[in-house]
Amino acid sequence: MEFNEIISRFDFDGQFVGIEPYGMGLINNTYAVSVKRENGEIKRYILQKINKNTFKQVDKLMRNIRLVTEYLKDISVKNGGNWEREVLTLVKTLDGNSYYLDKSGEYWRAYVLIENTIGYAIAESRDMFEDAGRAFGTFVRNLSGFPAEELYEVIANFHNTESRFSDFKKALENNYENRKDNVKEEIEFVLSREKYTSKVVSKLKSGEIPLRVTHNDTKLNNVLMDVDTNRAVCVIDLDTIMPGSLLYDFGDAIRSGCNTGLEDEKDLSKVSFDIDLFESFSKGFLEGIGDNITKEEMELLPFAGILMTYECGMRFLGDYLNGDVYFKTQYPEHNLVRCRTQFKLVRDMEERLGEMSEIVSRYAKI
Repeated sequence: MEFNEIISRFDFDGQFVGIEPYGMGLINNTYAVSVKRENGEIKRYILQKINKNTFKQVDKLMRNIRLVTEYLKDISVKNGGNWEREVLTLVKTLDGNSYYLDKSGEYWRAYVLIENTIGYAIAESRDMFEDAGRAFGTFVRNLSGFPAEELYEVIANFHNTESRFSDFKKALENNYENRKDNVKEEIEFVLSREKYTSKVVSKLKSGEIPLRVTHNDTKLNNVLMDVDTNRAVCVIDLDTIMPGSLLYDFGDAIRSGCNTGLEDEKDLSKVSFDIDLFESFSKGFLEGIGDNITKEEMELLPFAGILMTYECGMRFLGDYLNGDVYFKTQYPEHNLVRCRTQFKLVRDMEERLGEMSEIVSRYAKI
């Protein structure tokens, strides 16, 4: 691919000297661009080709990111922080836009690369996971004053569990691949927990819990850690920033981070819920968010992990019934294996819900 024309459209501070693939993202194509500044210093930027198949409204997506990063920069400055490391910085095009549309119809954007940082797929220690929790909690706190309704809903009904349940029932009814007779136990698992689907959605609708700016993809590797200290530096990957509930962010972090096995582990004896990691993340998250959480949200935090894990497993199973049309699979039963790991975690969390509630109460600030 010829990058010169694309790179020339962005306001990079220096002369282009090189480009190479960067990171492990699965959605967008990501590169590190190196430029030489007038003083001879090499400065690096992130250049991404945005996946227009996933993100249909790139202009609105980039408006979300621009508004949120500008707001977070102001908060960092006000708090005396190092905003250049604490907040993603968009690089504008030469004509002042937040993205560039090339001649072939592809969308590109650029960020300043935050040096001396690394992302981890799995926490190397409880302290690391606690610090990630603190980073996500701080992220929610810092955006608590931002009007969530101003943001575009990038993926409609992304964590609307009632809508996800409706989608699942359609997949069950259609049974395109004639697979439902093979997964009766898994289907019953989903249907028997329908009561879960309205617990957060209904409270958002009624105003019992506030609509907030939420990240919606709170995996550990979306927190950059300092290479030298292993402390959290910056929350990244803001593509799914949109209105929602902090319960979604907390719950998805627990779902992805407290599993002792892989997401597609076939041997379920290796899959269990790590209550110690739950405590670490909860401690950090609640410290980060401080008093910017309501009593109703606090009470639902332990359940949030169950809800997001149930939702994810239901989506895997629905995709299996649909013939694997959404999630990438490596073999015919891949989505089925994935759903079983999620349901194993749900069962574990259901059994330990009382312990989870005690942990949250221990670290609660309100």
